[in-house]
Amino acid sequence: MKTTLEQWRMFKAVVEHGGYAQAAEAIFKSQSTISYGVHKLQEQLGITLLEVEGRKAVLTEQGKVMLQRANQLLEQAENLDKAADVLRQGVEPVIHLALDMIFPYDHLFCLLADFSEQFPNTRVELTEFVMNGGNDMLENGELDLLVTPIMPAGLKGKQIYREQFIPVSSPDHPLQSRQDLKLEDLMEYRQIVMRDGSKQRRDSGWLGAHQRWTVSHTNTSLNIVRRGLGYAWLPMNWIQADLDNGTLMPLPMKDDSARYEDLYLVEAAEGSSGPATRYLASLLRKSL
Repeated sequence: MKTTLEQWRMFKAVVEHGGYAQAAEAIFKSQSTISYGVHKLQEQLGITLLEVEGRKAVLTEQGKVMLQRANQLLEQAENLDKAADVLRQGVEPVIHLALDMIFPYDHLFCLLADFSEQFPNTRVELTEFVMNGGNDMLENGELDLLVTPIMPAGLKGKQIYREQFIPVSSPDHPLQSRQDLKLEDLMEYRQIVMRDGSKQRRDSGWLGAHQRWTVSHTNTSLNIVRRGLGYAWLPMNWIQADLDNGTLMPLPMKDDSARYEDLYLVEAAEGSSGPATRYLASLLRKSL
């Protein structure tokens, strides 16, 4: 590099304070140091950044371009120092969070906004899964926090959320023309089933229907059902808007056929987690 951060800081000070004497006073350097530093900067770059008009230093067109870049550079340098301060205080640079897809995303976005205000220099790496998909990651030491419907063996977790699943289809599905359906009536029709990506390859809620399509992503399941290609038990927080606008309808079951699934928060290193991980865990526990 031809130039230094200190040269750019002096250049910025001259512009902001309107002259070399004023800049020297503002950043506690001698006027000669400021003058030499900015002169040397221009010499090294081979362009003119400032011109003196009367008693005031004025930016050239080239200087305006370089000041914009210098501001970005100095801000990044300040952020680098802040990040080092955070690490020195024991704050984690990154948190690995895995979350079952039935967790309501409106709540997730709100708590992440809260978290980012408290720990702006900590990155969150979010992995989404269904059913057992996050437990393998926890077992492999890849996670700090896990929100899962299936508690890993030998670990403690706190129940933080309960989701209701109801059987639904599109309004024009043949099942909607019947009344007082029983579970055995559904077996004649195609069921859309979720499968996780874990080693166990678990399916969710299959009734033993003669026709079954198995998918591994929530949007795929939802879109298949919307198109009338099958029915499925889907979580209320995914489908409330569809129910409200009539895109989906509950199946006309004789008995209450709702299912419920609990989500548990598991901390990989409970008791020895860093402050950012503990704070994010507290938000997850309190948010719902």
